Amino acid sequence: MKRQRGYSVFSQPSLSMKELELTVKTLDHDATDLLIDKWLEHRGGNGDDSYSEWFKAVRERKHASNSRVKQSIIWNKGEFVPENVFCRTVDTCRLIPLDRTWTTHVYHHKSMSERRLSMMPVVFTMLPELMLLRGMHDVGCDDIYIIVTDLKRQEMDDVTEYFKLICANAYGRTCKQSVEQTIRLENMRLTHTLARQRRLPCFPQIDMAFRAILHEKRPPFIILFSHQTTSYSQILFTHRSYVPAEEIFYDFPSGCPNPCCTDDCEMIRFPRRGIDGASVLSIKKGGKLGKRVKEREMCNWIDCDVCFSEEVPTVDSSEGSLSEDSIDGKSSLDGNGLACPYGQLCSKCKLVKYCSVEHQRKDWEEHRRVCVKAST
Repeated sequence: MKRQRGYSVFSQPSLSMKELELTVKTLDHDATDLLIDKWLEHRGGNGDDSYSEWFKAVRERKHASNSRVKQSIIWNKGEFVPENVFCRTVDTCRLIPLDRTWTTHVYHHKSMSERRLSMMPVVFTMLPELMLLRGMHDVGCDDIYIIVTDLKRQEMDDVTEYFKLICANAYGRTCKQSVEQTIRLENMRLTHTLARQRRLPCFPQIDMAFRAILHEKRPPFIILFSHQTTSYSQILFTHRSYVPAEEIFYDFPSGCPNPCCTDDCEMIRFPRRGIDGASVLSIKKGGKLGKRVKEREMCNWIDCDVCFSEEVPTVDSSEGSLSEDSIDGKSSLDGNGLACPYGQLCSKCKLVKYCSVEHQRKDWEEHRRVCVKAST
């Protein structure tokens, strides 16, 4: 039996390593539902706060028919509840409501468990951001990973740059000797900084957890949460296509309750300026590190695995789509009721595509909450 290696800057860590010494608290789908209910209740039902005002502003932005293949946040009908707010996914181009829940895995130092501190507030403080980030993904985001730290603002900046450096130069590739020395020195500096102030988790524990999650779980993003009141929590994306679009989130709230704060004062660093303001890890895709990121366009019915060709323009025909008035099933995608190989747009809103009338009928109970006539 092979003896497991201890911590090393360049060897691949594992979540099962005894040196990790972090406890994981898993909040399941029911816990997420409970947090969302509390979040809505906290906002007085109609949501009289900056986040609700932002969603209201989104509702007033009329969508155009050409927004089908772009990131979108759309709220056309009903009260302010997640099931009425729809998000365009970046991986399948489906338009799906935000009421889909997820499982959160919160990694924290065991001393927090000994003090019986709950992990629920960790998730609650960033719930709107998590809902939107989860809503952007159809697959691969059923599990969200958070590492709880005690990093101050400058330390969070430094740790972010460290992970960007190690992913760009030493993750799945041979590291140059000059860069290797830089990584070792920066690792040593961060380790000594946190150890000198006796703050937990220490940097090697953060480093091991981060790289192990990255390698074993391959999530679209990882969040470094900080308990420091003057710091912020960081989102590190594993691909640039996972970053929220600037044209949608340019005015997204910072989350700080102090009205006198500037835009730089953020509880969680949500990239409101798009790719320019996001922390993206340069990870080599393919082989042992996972599948390459590939954008797809799929039938909007959540249980369908039909993927449409992106090489041929979409056929737009009013015959191929059910609307609120044609839900009795008399419509068909073509003259023989067969699926168009390139998908068929919903003739009313022109926001989603289907492979068949049958799947459009199945999706109608959900899609009807967002389906309105497209603006021109």
